[in-house]
Amino acid sequence: MGSSNQVENYNEDALPVYTPMPWSLKEIRDAIPSHLFIRDTVRGLMYLARDLLLAAAAWSLATYIDPFFKQVHIAELLTPVGAEVARWAAWCVYWWFQGLIFTGIWVIGHECGHGAFSDHKIVNDVIGFITHTFLWTPYFSWKISHHRHHSNHASMERDEVYVPKTRSDLGLKKEGHPELDYDEILGDTPIYTLYMLIRQQVLAFPAYLLFNVSGQKTYPKWTNHFDPNSILFTKAQRNVVILSNIGIAFMLWAVSYSSSVWGASEVIKYYGIPWLEVSHWFIMITYLHHTDPILPHYRGKEWNFQRGAAATVDRPILGWQGRFFLHDVAHFHVIHHFFPKMPFYHGPEATEHLKAFIGDYYASSDVPAFVALWNSYNKCQFVEDEGDILFYRDKKGRALRRPADKYRVNTKYE
Repeated sequence: MGSSNQVENYNEDALPVYTPMPWSLKEIRDAIPSHLFIRDTVRGLMYLARDLLLAAAAWSLATYIDPFFKQVHIAELLTPVGAEVARWAAWCVYWWFQGLIFTGIWVIGHECGHGAFSDHKIVNDVIGFITHTFLWTPYFSWKISHHRHHSNHASMERDEVYVPKTRSDLGLKKEGHPELDYDEILGDTPIYTLYMLIRQQVLAFPAYLLFNVSGQKTYPKWTNHFDPNSILFTKAQRNVVILSNIGIAFMLWAVSYSSSVWGASEVIKYYGIPWLEVSHWFIMITYLHHTDPILPHYRGKEWNFQRGAAATVDRPILGWQGRFFLHDVAHFHVIHHFFPKMPFYHGPEATEHLKAFIGDYYASSDVPAFVALWNSYNKCQFVEDEGDILFYRDKKGRALRRPADKYRVNTKYE
């Protein structure tokens, strides 16, 4: 079949041209008012207290669900089947909102990991350790690798996560090769693609922590976030990695003990399913922040910190619920990549100043979240093996953007 699988009228020369951003980080920072970098510990604690109260309120209300719908007169009023449907519908409402609340608590821990929650390191680390451990994230271990991600975002050689696969990684021949067959390697059915997306949403975060899935390909095979001697960590960081492991071990004990006292089904209903939603929202939001066919990746000398920071996209995921429960983590992510220590509550105002300065280099998208997830999963398949400025290609090898002529290299078979 070969490269004839591609749409015949695709013309790469006619694609929108991209020239990398020219400004220094200092020039960009000078465009942001200084008061937006100020961290307010009390304000951060108030947001945390709000989230904890909401979680406690939702948990408390959920204790009434089963007793209420199992009452005889409710079954008579709604019919036994109707009462069961209403009971599980009420649990779904709880899972939805408690999942969002838990995710907001996780975001607070993320703020702590960046040092954006408070000026005081001890406050950041104590709150970050507690909130992330409660949600099965090894706080210090993840904090270390996440810092490296921010420091090297969009670098093909050094980024820590969401590193694109290359053409050769997938076993694809070069464009124009007589044996190139995109459908043979990338031609998944929609049902299989949906299955892979669901698997990603449920398992991607644990798989990254345990097996470095989607992480830097140059790392050894068994790289993970729990081995104190992992390549991810220095010898000086060994003790905090062990401390993170102790926190996760405590959670294993706490969940096991709770299951023995109240039953595994109750632990799953009140805690387990909301936690799965945390994993889902975290993966969905971060994947969509960093994965889009219009975003560049860089090799070698063309990468710098500010170019990598701009290679993210803001998305209004979940609308008002995303802003309220998730602390704007999806709405204002680009500014966060430029200045990770800036508190989230300054993100909206700072983003306006950033947009005014960098103009078209600021990326945002209003495409509905689940549509964007489907589109990005299908359109962001691989990047080329050659070149220092790269854009994702889809299942037919087509891009939506190309580097300016100065940065283009020949990637075709000759």
